[in-house]
Amino acid sequence: MATTFLPSTLLYSVLHGLVVILLIDVVHASSASPIPEPPDFKMPLLPDILRWLRSMSSPVRQHCARILGGRAGAWNMMQLIAFCGLIGAVGSWRSRRKLQHGTLVPDSSDTERTDPGLLKKYTTFKSYTTSFGTYRSIRTFYRPHAQAEKLPSVPNPIPLLVFLHGLGGSLAQFNPLLTSLVNIAPCFGIDLPGCGLSEFSPTAWECYTPAALAELVGKAIDEHCLSSEKQGVVLIAHSMGCSLSAMLASPKSPLRLKENIEVLGLVGLCPRVSPLSEQEKTIFNRILRLPTVIFDIWRRWDRRGGTESNSVARFVGKNADFGAKRLQERFNAQSRTPVWRRMAWGMVPKLGQEMAKSGIEGGLPGPGLWATLDVPLLLIGGESDQVTKPEEVQKIRSVLEIRNEEEPKGAGHGQAGSVNGHSADSTILVGSPSHPQNVDTEIVKVESRDSSNMVVIKDTLGTTSLSKNGRVLRTKILPAPASHALLYDPITYRTVAGNIQPFLADHIDSRLSIGWQLTYLSTEGKWDVKNFKKWSDIPPVSEPIAGIFRAMKTLRQIDDTHSPKEFLRSWSGRVWVVVDISHDSPVYDPREFEEGGIEYHKLPTVSKIPPTPEETQEFIELIDRLRASHGARDDALIGVHCHYGFNRTGFFICAFLIERMGYHTNRALDEFKAHRPDGIKHEHFINALYARYPQP
Repeated sequence: MATTFLPSTLLYSVLHGLVVILLIDVVHASSASPIPEPPDFKMPLLPDILRWLRSMSSPVRQHCARILGGRAGAWNMMQLIAFCGLIGAVGSWRSRRKLQHGTLVPDSSDTERTDPGLLKKYTTFKSYTTSFGTYRSIRTFYRPHAQAEKLPSVPNPIPLLVFLHGLGGSLAQFNPLLTSLVNIAPCFGIDLPGCGLSEFSPTAWECYTPAALAELVGKAIDEHCLSSEKQGVVLIAHSMGCSLSAMLASPKSPLRLKENIEVLGLVGLCPRVSPLSEQEKTIFNRILRLPTVIFDIWRRWDRRGGTESNSVARFVGKNADFGAKRLQERFNAQSRTPVWRRMAWGMVPKLGQEMAKSGIEGGLPGPGLWATLDVPLLLIGGESDQVTKPEEVQKIRSVLEIRNEEEPKGAGHGQAGSVNGHSADSTILVGSPSHPQNVDTEIVKVESRDSSNMVVIKDTLGTTSLSKNGRVLRTKILPAPASHALLYDPITYRTVAGNIQPFLADHIDSRLSIGWQLTYLSTEGKWDVKNFKKWSDIPPVSEPIAGIFRAMKTLRQIDDTHSPKEFLRSWSGRVWVVVDISHDSPVYDPREFEEGGIEYHKLPTVSKIPPTPEETQEFIELIDRLRASHGARDDALIGVHCHYGFNRTGFFICAFLIERMGYHTNRALDEFKAHRPDGIKHEHFINALYARYPQP
């Protein structure tokens, strides 16, 4: 079999190389710089082979040049399509062979298989009809706040957080942020048509312009927002999703949300405001004229090398964490070429034309639309972002005409007193008006806004200041290696979440604070552990397990012995990180851990069900990263808790001991039981562990 497979592999590689070479020649024909050689060709004789391939590909290059120049006839197109069809057939044949050998999973199956558990549980599929067409089977995610009925809803409910992904992305990229933010507010997200789990329908190109997508998102938000109760929304978006959010939030946009739905704020991750340059337009137009099959071949070539490929490095950087690279490789493979081309086409302005149905010029919204935003803004960029340069954040600040005026007379740096006639309870000023162009400069002037609870906080990672309308604008540039993947990169997503949460509570609604909610619910007796008597009888923390873990029961905010405050007093220095695997919001404030020097990580799993292989792998990789970043510590261990600290906690710990420490299943179960008396209590958890890790 190997003797027949090798020639086919060589043939496919030669055909791939031929097409890539002709694409490089045609797309870069106007460039004076030499054409770079494909990185895989390193043998001494290969330059001669490349020259031969170029000479052999000359007729094909001529056909392709005629197409790009608009001079192709029907015969030229038929020849090129036949040539591409041959390569596509070879590629399909190789894919089928890999499927037979279990080495390849189709993208659609992979998307479903790797969909995070949180998204799966709260996903629905629905058809939406807009003025552009009917979008069949759009995947939406809606997770109501677990304690919504117990929290005050007058004069309006807690705002709805809306998540919008970018070009080639999916809702799954927000999963690390959602695991934190679902604890403080109801959350809604959508896979744009053809992305993630949404169906690629319709296929008409005009249905994928920013205007068409914004109208679709607006319709979906309208169906999930409690508009009759005047529930506001906060838009949290990434990359192209930021542009859609600007279209939905601007009072000057014909695509803004309905009048009964107020946009209370916008969080933009890696936003872009600059219009496409002429060079970018030219490249886009050239690429978009290529048949889909040719462009798909180039994408396959670009992904050669897997996690070390150019396609991955473009988004996360060459020195990124392996977990981030693997995620990016998956997201790139799940991105569908026809969908990407249509959305990219929609981003290119149709010069001299107006989008008849929207009244907005074709392409992404530019500085003019961003300048009209009058809501609190948090903009976060990554220093190493090569897709959307971090300078875009500064450009948005400029178009919003930031005020850097001197502090009001008598206003102290964080001191009590009145500011502009307003109580310091609603406005706190911190920082100096010096050096207004420095990205680390702090604010200079704040004006209180009606009944809102605006607090401006000094932040050395960025700038908080006022837009021309007096609304807060906070900007952050996260240091390298923060990249375009900052919302799901294991190294940066917690920093992103840590910036979003206080922004929501300080500048949009004070109820969007887990601390505020815990205080309110605990005081009212509305939020507590499931079975207080059973919980009370269980020892809080186990003995050390394999010198790595301590199994715990969940903490309780108002408990006298097992609250975050008491835990820090008793265990600081002996436990350095807590991994919370409970499904719901914790009945304690995790920020108290962080403030006390103990890291907190959330990995939600469903109770009474053994963790899935994907969840188990995610837990193991998290522990790997923690131990790699801090080293194996004998003096301080890793705390893990579900609700009571036996079944899910034991399953995860045993799985780690088996996979990473070389334990047999029996030994892992005995180790856990010896230090957490009674061990794993549910028989089906033990059976699942044996099924997944059979005894040798």
